Order: sequence, then structure tokens, then C-alpha cells
Amino acid sequence: MGRDTIRVTKSRQRERIDGGDANDGAARRFNFFGALGVPAVAFMVVVVVIPIGMILVQSMTNPGPVNYATASESGIFRRSVWATLKMSFIVTVLCIVIGYPYAYVLARSTPRLRSILLIALMFSFWTSLMVRTYAWQLILNDTGAVNTFLIDVGLIDEPVHMIRTSFAVYLGMTHVLLPFAILPLYAQLKTIKPEVEQAAQSLGARQSKVFFSITLPLTLPGAIGAGVLVFVLALGFYITPQVLGGARNSYIGTVIVQRIQILLDTGVGSAMAAITLAIVLTILIVTSRLVDIRTMLGIKQGNR
Repeated sequence: MGRDTIRVTKSRQRERIDGGDANDGAARRFNFFGALGVPAVAFMVVVVVIPIGMILVQSMTNPGPVNYATASESGIFRRSVWATLKMSFIVTVLCIVIGYPYAYVLARSTPRLRSILLIALMFSFWTSLMVRTYAWQLILNDTGAVNTFLIDVGLIDEPVHMIRTSFAVYLGMTHVLLPFAILPLYAQLKTIKPEVEQAAQSLGARQSKVFFSITLPLTLPGAIGAGVLVFVLALGFYITPQVLGGARNSYIGTVIVQRIQILLDTGVGSAMAAITLAIVLTILIVTSRLVDIRTMLGIKQGNR
């Protein structure tokens, strides 16, 4: 009995030692990876948290909370909010409608064709935003490529006014934000094995039936994620709407810049920026109620 007791005691001691070593190893790994995250956290604090905090403080102290009442009562700001929401919604729908077929072909194509399509998609990121925006200005001008072509082929006698219109803004914004819709859709489509669609077709389902019954429901989180990403990005755009839009098309970014730089009213301008931030947060909260944001971003891979 004494030997058995000694063996049990020694085994428990070894378990404690092994467990301690495992815990020490886990702690070391945590400290290592935690240290790697410190620069990223510090960067986010410096470029995101502190500026947002400064905006909120400015909106409440210069001269005070009355800034929010002034911003809310401004007819120009209310119209800019409505125009921006409308523009963001239309651009989001266009990006999803145009981007979904591209992402589908990208996910189901051969490796060679996929490489070509990805390179074509990356060209949009490799080209400066200013270059793309001013390129559309040259294309849509009264003497631009589109009007020149239509006049040369005899379809119109006079130039069609397209620049400085909502149409130009929607077109330019869709071009700029389309890659941000394609990539999440492509990532979601890649999670669906082609054999699933092939099995449905082998059972007699038409391709359209397979798409609406299988592919679309399975890729809906990716589509919602792409839509939220495009919508939020469109809300804060300034350069493209400013260059392609006209005086009648005032968007949130333009109104805030004018309030701060021209009228030198930093308090009300900060309040407008804070209201815009609240709109974005509200959209994210409502969306998270419908679809898990972690699933949309591909972070949550099933239950663990």
C-alpha cells in the first residue's frame, strides 16, 4: 500500500510540473503574440481613437453642446445627409449587382483566367484615386470621349451634359468602390465547393434554380458584408463627389469641409462629423442584428 501511495504522489507531482510547463509555455506564447500586437494597437490609438476623441471634445466645447442643435437645424446639412445616404445606397446596389457576376466568374474560373481577372481587379488599387476621378471628368465632359463618340456616330447633335451631375458621381463612386464589393463576395464564394452546385444540377435543377436556392443563400453574408463596407466607405468620400458632382449635389464631406475651412466654425463642423459617425455606428449595429459581423468578415468559421 505504501508503494502505491508513493507512485500516486509522484505521478501527481509530474502532472503538476507538466501542467506548469504547459501554462508557462502558453503564457510565453501569449506574451509574444501580445507584444506583436502592441504597435498595431498603438497605431490605431494614435490615428483613430485620439482624432475621434478630439472631434468629440471640440464638438462639445467650442462653444458647447449647442453645436449639435445648430448642425441639426442646418438645412444644408440635412439635405447633404439625405443626398449622401441616397448616393451610398445607389452605389452599394450597383457595386453588388456588377460585382457579383465578376466575383462568381473569379471563383469558378480556371487558375489562368483567375490570375488575369485578379490582376485586372488590382489595377484599380494600383491607380491613384485622383487619377481615376479626373479620368472620369475627362470622359464625361461635354467635349469628352463619350460625347465626342456619340456625335461622331450621329446619335446626338449636341453634347449631353453628364459632368457635375448625380449620374457622374454614381458612376465614379461605383468605379472606385467596386473592388471593395468584389473581394468579400469572392472570398465567400470560395467557401462553397463547386461540387455542391454540380450535385444540384445533376438532380435536374436548372442553373438559375441552383443559384437562387443554393448559391445566393450561402453567399448572402458575404453580400451583406460587401454592401455594408461599400455603404460606409461611400458615406465618408469627399474627393470623387466634389470633383464629379455639381453645386446642387452637396454631400456630407463637402459640407463639413466648407464649415471648417471656409466658415472656420470648427465646433459645428465637428458636431456634423460626430453625427456622421453616429450614423455609421447605427448602420453597423443594425446590420449586426441581422447577420453576425464576424461571419461577414470571414472571422467566424463555424462554432467552436
